[in-house]
Amino acid sequence: MLRHLRVTNFAILSDVSVELGEGMNVLTGETGAGKSLIVEAVNLLRGGRASADIPRAGADEAVVEAVFEVPADLKPRVRGVLDGAGLPLHFDDDSADDVVVRRVIQRGGRSRTYVNGALTTAARLAELGALLVDLSGQHQHQGLVNADRHREIVDLFAGAPLAPMEEAWEALRAIDAQIEELGGDERARAERADYLRFQLDELDGASLAAGEDERLEAERARLAAVDQLEAGARASDELLYSGDDSAVDRIAAALREIERLARIDATLEPCGRQLAEARTLVEDAASQLRHYADRLEGDPARLAWVQDRLALIARLCRKHGVALGEILVRVGDLRVELDGLDRRDERLAELTAARRAAEARAHAAARTLSEIRTKAALRLEREVGAALAELGMAAARLQVVVEPRPLGPAGADRVELMLASNKGEDTKPLARVASGGELSRIMLALKLVLRRADEVATYVFDEVDTGVGGATASAVGAQIRAVADHRQVLCVTHLPQIAAFASHHFHVEKSEVAGRTETQVHRLAAAARKDELARMLGGHATAKARAHAAELLAEAARARTRLHA
Repeated sequence: MLRHLRVTNFAILSDVSVELGEGMNVLTGETGAGKSLIVEAVNLLRGGRASADIPRAGADEAVVEAVFEVPADLKPRVRGVLDGAGLPLHFDDDSADDVVVRRVIQRGGRSRTYVNGALTTAARLAELGALLVDLSGQHQHQGLVNADRHREIVDLFAGAPLAPMEEAWEALRAIDAQIEELGGDERARAERADYLRFQLDELDGASLAAGEDERLEAERARLAAVDQLEAGARASDELLYSGDDSAVDRIAAALREIERLARIDATLEPCGRQLAEARTLVEDAASQLRHYADRLEGDPARLAWVQDRLALIARLCRKHGVALGEILVRVGDLRVELDGLDRRDERLAELTAARRAAEARAHAAARTLSEIRTKAALRLEREVGAALAELGMAAARLQVVVEPRPLGPAGADRVELMLASNKGEDTKPLARVASGGELSRIMLALKLVLRRADEVATYVFDEVDTGVGGATASAVGAQIRAVADHRQVLCVTHLPQIAAFASHHFHVEKSEVAGRTETQVHRLAAAARKDELARMLGGHATAKARAHAAELLAEAARARTRLHA
């Protein structure tokens, strides 16, 4: 639930802090005092769009921050969203701890979003916000006239398992995509197959091997420099062994001198051993050089073949635009593609059979959903009808129509809410028969029956009492309070009959401070609350109005008792 809200430099909200409680929290005050601005701030905390003109005049940015206490039953889903977004967790499974959200809105509309101190995106916040806050604004009940949303309402009420249907639909779409890839005219496929065969014949004929170009390049360099290699090897042999005053001769002379000295000083013996090893190594090296030079001989034919082979490899690499190693990979890819074209008819038959099976699974999942929706529709009609009766619409009848439509990711049903406002009338689409006040009450009735299925921590009702008054207003207040028995509610209202049901009553007022308009929010104690209800009743807190306010509070208390009886 929303525990703490602070708003700074947000239009006329210079610095407003509100500590909300459990149950039903009500905001009241004169029109224009800033109540809806508070709701707008809450909407930003659930990922809503930030307006460019939000920051207060003279301020570079506005800040909205809040602490949400996550109920135990919502913690697994909240944890999943935070984990998926890579955001830090501030709670465990044993207690209901906090999620801290902060939005910083710069002049011009750019904003920064933080969750638990970590920077994130508004889109990620919207995913989290859908679990934390449900906002029903002054005009959002108009969304009820959009029939595309009605199926979502029924599915939510029914707890309909949509995942099997979505998975079956995706599997069907994947097979359709594979079938489409096999499409095209036969002539184009034949031309492509001929082209692939030509490419493969050329590459197979070349008999390329991995690393062959590097090996051949080394051999070409050796064959092209036979004379140079032989001369260098024989010259090295002469320097080391065969020539006059060779390295071996010099080492041998040094060894004889060291051996003579070692007879005088034995510490020189290791040097003698090293020189003896060096003479042996030099003699071995010289011997290898002589054998190498003796074996070298020119091979013009082999050199020509190696150069031709390297030219072929270079031409194929240029043609395909890749290195030799990648050409060998491409051979495999070309072979797979050609095999697919050659096996097209066989593959098409396999995919067609797979599609029939996938379509059957999708239709089975759709039938399951249809059965669930049809049963849920009847229950929803009864429960909403009972709630509407409590809200002063006893004669109204809500009908949930479930009828076939083409198969899709959500099944094969079209769902629409229909209403007959009066007895004896036929039901018609909400858009054609429901007034603003009726839509407000229908939405409230839906919220009431969905409150156990709708997994959200806090409900926000922003003046959903449009077109409501008198005894109906008291009924609306009682029903909002019933919602608040299960989830926290923040309600903005102008009706004292609704405000009387509040667990926590806040008064929003604006005043002029140092030539600037400021908004303050005060939590009302019992006496002040009675004065505020009196003001809402008659504009002034007269003795008569206070008495009437006391009656409203007493009646609300009795209604709450009846609700819990």
